[in-house]
Amino acid sequence: MKNGLFNTGKLGNLNTNNKVVMAPMTRSRTAQPGDIPTELMATYYAQRASAGFIVSEATQISAQGKGYSFTPGIYTQAQIDGWKKVTNAVHDNDGIIFSQLWHVGRMSHPVFHPDGLPVAPSALAPDAQVWVVGDDGVGRMLDCPVPRALSTQEIKGIVEDYRQAAVNAIEAGFDGVEVHAGNGYLIDQFLRATSNKRNDEYGGSLENRIRFALEIIKAISDEIGAERTAIRLAPFITQRGMNDPEAIDAILVLAKHFDELGIAYIHLAEADWDDAPVVTEAFRQQLRENFSGAIVVAGNYTLDKADELINNNLVDYVAFGRKFLANPDLPYRLENNLPLNDISDPTTLFGGDERGYTDYPVYGEQI
Repeated sequence: MKNGLFNTGKLGNLNTNNKVVMAPMTRSRTAQPGDIPTELMATYYAQRASAGFIVSEATQISAQGKGYSFTPGIYTQAQIDGWKKVTNAVHDNDGIIFSQLWHVGRMSHPVFHPDGLPVAPSALAPDAQVWVVGDDGVGRMLDCPVPRALSTQEIKGIVEDYRQAAVNAIEAGFDGVEVHAGNGYLIDQFLRATSNKRNDEYGGSLENRIRFALEIIKAISDEIGAERTAIRLAPFITQRGMNDPEAIDAILVLAKHFDELGIAYIHLAEADWDDAPVVTEAFRQQLRENFSGAIVVAGNYTLDKADELINNNLVDYVAFGRKFLANPDLPYRLENNLPLNDISDPTTLFGGDERGYTDYPVYGEQI
């Protein structure tokens, strides 16, 4: 029996050549000023176009949504035009690419905000750090401060920012959008009672805490079509002040709503450190019962584990991050049981030039 990863797949109205997904990975290589995607980024993504589909690096929907240096945006015409280079290069290599839309919320630093304050559902610091490049050109991890709580009207404005970002993504040539609602960023901050202490329509009850996510996904689905809309969630992530016992309940309830809307897929960012919480089969089965679209998972998967989940119909696609970073031809290597490149220099992960970015060889090109 052919390994499930290498069968064709269905993603909304799209057909994929395999079920190996390139996970979103921040690489911080945009042109400055303006956080504009570049020809080098186009080369990087095109090299990896043999993925079943690519999810772009997280891309801020507005200046307010930024939390890390040199990350791309999709809210100016220059940024849209930069992304066109990327999507054209991927499509020229028969690939599929979704834009991951991002607002970091409190996961940010004063240097990115005119008033010096990131925003969040509530004025609670995340006990976390973000990568900031100083005037000396050196990137450092800096503490996130206590954010400013958003007003109800501002929240509705951010929903509109997401809608417009989705429009911009389609103009830029993306095949769809994935809304980043995991890993302690803004939407995740609304979902969890540990970070959301509001007493208006966006806080308190589980129903109120999921409202922001639902409004965003509905606005995007209405604008570009549910079949081109997706979301990333992080059910078992507990760091950054996200350890909420109701997180799983929130995600399962959301899944039912997303099923009614008919979105293309749900992408789970699963904890991948050594003693991380185990994703239970019961949760996977319940998610499958609640959601009939595609389910994508990411979490340092082995080939055998990925195959097992796909063949048991618990997931549809498996995303790989670090392996894809160092192996532009990852699907070919996995399918043929070929050795994988390792990351050559961790200092090239964030920022820099082609080194550690576009210079990883495909199989057979090693010196």
